[in-house]
Amino acid sequence: MAARLATARERVAGVAHRTPVFTSRQLDEACGARVFLKCENLQRIGAFKFRGAWNFMGALDPERRARGIVSYSSGNHAQAAALAARLHGVPATVVMPSSAPAAKVAATRGYGAEILHYDLLDESREGLAERIAHERGVTLMPPFDHPDIAAGQGTAAAELFEDVGALDVLLAPVGGGGLLSGTALAAAVAGHGTRVIGVEPATGDDGGRSFRSGVLERAEHVDTICDGARTPSLSELTLALVRRYAHEFVACDDREVIAAMRFLWERTKLVVEPTGALPVAALLSGRVRASNARVGVILSGGNVDLAQAAGWFAGR
Repeated sequence: MAARLATARERVAGVAHRTPVFTSRQLDEACGARVFLKCENLQRIGAFKFRGAWNFMGALDPERRARGIVSYSSGNHAQAAALAARLHGVPATVVMPSSAPAAKVAATRGYGAEILHYDLLDESREGLAERIAHERGVTLMPPFDHPDIAAGQGTAAAELFEDVGALDVLLAPVGGGGLLSGTALAAAVAGHGTRVIGVEPATGDDGGRSFRSGVLERAEHVDTICDGARTPSLSELTLALVRRYAHEFVACDDREVIAAMRFLWERTKLVVEPTGALPVAALLSGRVRASNARVGVILSGGNVDLAQAAGWFAGR
């Protein structure tokens, strides 16, 4: 996997944004630590997902790539797959739920993808995507369950280490585990002994349970505002990677996530979506204690419905 990470860094260079690292004196004081925010909310399509999608496309045989891709996602990966395909000049079909955030559906369509709503066709999203791949002879791009996806996501943390040096702790949100897998891999390659922690919503703590038990566990009907972390389980691949390279999982409830979002919006002027705020929620709530430590945080995305966010901040 270390070689895949190195190759992924070459592929994304000059295509994915090298996103900035922000610091905040007020955040440092609130956490009792020196915190470095890797701003993937400022990445292309507004989330880290572009890195993995672009790396996956670059790894495909040119003939397969030319036929196009099909993928499935509730939002950020959908946009990433659509843009990566558009930049390569190939067709993309994305399977999404009809309940996906309207802004993410509109952005995915705006990047030129055909959108199919699996719940309106009475199929699972994976089943519909696999059927489309077979019928059209295109390649299925999974949202996290592929080594090139995980390696691509790890390029964000690799850049963070280059920009700020050694870290004592590094936090990343967890849905299907692709970002945490790549982040933990990058930390291992950096060789600083960094403790890598995955942060999940409290109602979707399947990753932590799987990490501790060693077998895939599920969280059905996850009720959280963190739409990017509603994936019911890790995959065999991402579970193996996080058990090898990561160190701990914690979970935060939606109230803590909203407080972290509000802090980031008001104090740092960074628009971060709920899933992206999970690591900061873990710090501000004290679920992760890192007194006097150097702490890295992957702010995974900034695609949020502003009307919804206003309601959350107002207590609705």
